[in-house]
Amino acid sequence: MTAAPDREEPSGTPAADRRTRVTVLVALGANLLIAVAKAVGGLVTGSPALLSEAAHSVADSLNEVFLLAALRRSRRPADRRHPFGYGKERFFWSLLAAVGIFVMGGCFSFFQGVEALRSDTEESFGGYVAGLAVLGVALLAEGASLLRAVHQARGERGKGTAGGTGALRDPALRTVIAEDGTAVLGVTLAIVGMALHMVTGQVVWEASASIAIGALLVCVAFWLGRDARAQLIGEAADPELSREIRGLLAAQPEIDSVEALFTMKMGLDSTLVAARIDLVPGLDSERVEEVAVRIKRSVAHAVPEVGEIFLDVTDAAAKEAAQSPAATGERGGA
Repeated sequence: MTAAPDREEPSGTPAADRRTRVTVLVALGANLLIAVAKAVGGLVTGSPALLSEAAHSVADSLNEVFLLAALRRSRRPADRRHPFGYGKERFFWSLLAAVGIFVMGGCFSFFQGVEALRSDTEESFGGYVAGLAVLGVALLAEGASLLRAVHQARGERGKGTAGGTGALRDPALRTVIAEDGTAVLGVTLAIVGMALHMVTGQVVWEASASIAIGALLVCVAFWLGRDARAQLIGEAADPELSREIRGLLAAQPEIDSVEALFTMKMGLDSTLVAARIDLVPGLDSERVEEVAVRIKRSVAHAVPEVGEIFLDVTDAAAKEAAQSPAATGERGGA
């Protein structure tokens, strides 16, 4: 039997969730403070880029609340109504976070940019200074939150499945990294737009920055939403994990061949496995049951990510005979 690779605290375990919760709380605190500062600065100065960034921070704050709910609810144990557990709660709340980024951040930023082009407002020199100061503080805070999330992702990169992608499988951590990375880039665009507005006197620069922030948020929301959708509708396990499970099954002495293998992610640390296997000849019914139980325990022990295993014992030779031209009435090839 092939040896299973070492796994240390994969993403989705309680310890990893605690670290992710701290990362989300850090991001939430930073976004709340920044949102208030941006909103006050935007209302005082009338800056469209600053107001767009305020909407961005409000959307990020609401999304962090969604992610905290995901971390808490996805750890609930299985029950009669949900026999496979609540792991997919994580993907649902991540989808809501993506929708929040799109609606509250992207759409409002587009609106602010278009309104700025239509109104062609002017700002005082003091307004520019206040706005740039707020954005500078926001850049430092968002950068610190991003460094915290990236540090956690790097620390857990090698602790998941084979291939070292464990940390980024967590939609909560992935969303925080995407939000903070987008926030840093968005604040940079706002600073550039406001600075060019101050130098040239043309509001088109700041309006363009607001529209660019909106486009950036829409792209990030689409990316996060696409991943959450794929996982909600039943995404297969990673190819490395599927190959490992197939290899473990094929290495069992009682299994003659693995005819089919189906996997589906039920959560970060839970994968459903259904396999159609052909056993070696000569096993009676009682022996088949014992073998099936032993194989399930062996695979579950070697691959902790596997939550449920279903084995369908089939006769490959009989199946091939049933599908032959003689059995089906079809004409065979020459």
